[in-house]
This record gives sequence, structure tokens and C-alpha cells, in this order.
Amino acid sequence: MNENPVVRVRDVMKSAYITIEGIATIAEAVKMMKENKTSVLVVNKRHKDDEYGLVLAGDIARHVLAEDRSPTRVNVYEIMHKPVISVHPDMDIRYCSRLFSQYDLVRAPVIEDREIIGMISPVSLVLDGLLKFT
Repeated sequence: MNENPVVRVRDVMKSAYITIEGIATIAEAVKMMKENKTSVLVVNKRHKDDEYGLVLAGDIARHVLAEDRSPTRVNVYEIMHKPVISVHPDMDIRYCSRLFSQYDLVRAPVIEDREIIGMISPVSLVLDGLLKFT
């Protein structure tokens, strides 16, 4: 018999996230990241049937800085992740942790009814999730 309570993604997700349009430049994305002290931006859908994207600071380092591309001439949509692996808010954090491990994820949007309601990261899973077990 398992004595651990079931902790769901909604219990540990962060509801705050920053969005950007895919047409924005990488320079604009970096400015937003710096102003908001984040390393990930959610790329908005272009229309209701579209999917969200993600752009991470690591992507910018790999695909702009390392390739000596101008951040004012590269658009977010050129380097973003899309489609992205997302999770449902009612998912057990143990399964979410396995998903992160299996696909080497650093962030995942939490999607309910095709709309983003938050973000989850390994830090949230470990620090907030495990605290619920103690």
C-alpha cells in the first residue's frame, strides 16, 4: 500500500509565465527574459487551432550566439520549439517527472482545454513536489 499522497502538476506548477509573439526578434526576446528574470518564454499561438511554442535562453545561445547570427535579424519562430510536450494539470508529478527525464525537458507548459494555465519545471517537481510528501 502506497502511503504517499498523490501530488498533481496543478499543485506545484507556476501560474506565472511570459509570452511573446513568434515574429518578435531574438533581441526583443532577450530583453523580455532579462526584464522578467526568466530563461523561457511561451510563444503565443497564431490562431485558436495552433499550438504554443517555447523559446529558451539555451536555444538562443546555441542557435544565435554560437552561430554568430544577429539577434536583431533572427525571429523567435526560427529557433523556437514547436510543437512542445505539454502536461495536463491533473497529471501525477511522478509521471510528469518520468516524462521530463525521458525527453530531457527543462520546461513544459501546463495545458487545460487547449489553453496554457502555467509552467512546470524539474525544480518545481523536486522542490515543491517532494515537500508535499513530507
